[in-house]
Amino acid sequence: MNATALFFVILGLPLATFLLLGISWMLGFSAGEKCIGRTIKTIYSLMFLAFLALSWMLYQDADHSIEIHLGQWFVLDHYEYPMAFQWDAVTMPFAGLTIILSGIVGSFSITYLHRDPGFLRFFLLLVLFSFGALLVFTASSLDLLIAGWELVGITSVMLISFFQYRPEPVRNALRVFATYRVADLFILVSVFLAHQWFGAADWARFREIALDAGVAGVSPAMMTIFPILIVFAASGKSAQGPFCGWLARAMEGPTPSSAIFYGAISVHAGPYLLLRAEPLIRQSPLATGLLCFIGLTTAVLNTMMQRSSSDAKTSLAYASQTQLGIIFVEISLGWHTLALIHVMGHAIVRAMQFLRSPSMLSDYHRLHSGAGGELRATGAHYDRIVPDRWQRILYCFTLFRGFHDALWDRLLIRPMFLIVRLVEKIELSPSKNKTPRRAGTSSPELPVRAKRETI
Repeated sequence: MNATALFFVILGLPLATFLLLGISWMLGFSAGEKCIGRTIKTIYSLMFLAFLALSWMLYQDADHSIEIHLGQWFVLDHYEYPMAFQWDAVTMPFAGLTIILSGIVGSFSITYLHRDPGFLRFFLLLVLFSFGALLVFTASSLDLLIAGWELVGITSVMLISFFQYRPEPVRNALRVFATYRVADLFILVSVFLAHQWFGAADWARFREIALDAGVAGVSPAMMTIFPILIVFAASGKSAQGPFCGWLARAMEGPTPSSAIFYGAISVHAGPYLLLRAEPLIRQSPLATGLLCFIGLTTAVLNTMMQRSSSDAKTSLAYASQTQLGIIFVEISLGWHTLALIHVMGHAIVRAMQFLRSPSMLSDYHRLHSGAGGELRATGAHYDRIVPDRWQRILYCFTLFRGFHDALWDRLLIRPMFLIVRLVEKIELSPSKNKTPRRAGTSSPELPVRAKRETI
């Protein structure tokens, strides 16, 4: 098989599985758990074999890059949106993690969700997420990346509200969705500006502009605004900086979805975008400094919040944000190979920790018993460095999650609700242009219930 066929095996199998299971469910045919489980194991095994073959072809290629062009998505005036994919040294680790860890989580979920009413729904969302993530990591431009970016976001929100019979998961899912919408505005604006300023939004064009700082029509302001938009878009997907509050709320979903989304793949889409746009980020000291500042502050804040968390999954979520903040700092310092290795190691370890989180307490008791009941408490160095008064202040600060939710409620959520209520009040208010009723005409009949209430 050639590279194009192998690539479409990797990208097409999860999409075909989603369509097959979805259409059969809509037609009234519900596959059993064994059939779904065998299908999931088969497609991820085939995807892994195709991944190995394509990676071997990449190793043998002289340019260490495989490009697949399928023509133009659509052309509008002088704007061109290509259907082009790329398989290189940056794509391969992210795509490999997606295939391997999605297969492991899928196999784990067959037992974890046994006899759950949402069994089919979970695996529909899992394969759709795999397709979206692979689309993000293989797209050769921002135009095509957005399609996968949105699929990853919507499947994430739907899995947070997986247990929809409880109000809290639905409420948290809506809040995460609102945060995603705010963050995704940055990437949408960046795509528009890339076409306006640079003439294209593909990775090759970004490298070309970064290598030739004197490109006609590209001003220093453009080279500053565009990277800053990319930094904020990546921060929203990876729960960094001003968007750091949503990841703890995402723990309402099933444990397997937390492992694949918030420990392994979804949150690492932000570092992937930064690595692709790094040539332009490096040209802007302001964007580089902002990236380093966001990573450092988020890492420090979430380290403190992780130490005050009493829930296993929430503690792992804060730990993930800390490591992602360090990855942001590594990218800002130009340590791209280290950042890539850090991403791979963190995704594997964190996914396994999330899958083990339901039995973490049992593991702790076993370790405590094996050590003879003499496990030392961690964090003694903090007690020596920080005074008691400041320890209490910091504990209250982290217990309320840095007051992040309160700030978002005050600055974003409440104004939006006020605007919506104002619009509803205007729409429901009686019109001033009503025609007056002529004398002798009877008023319209009221419903019986309304008459009784009036009486």
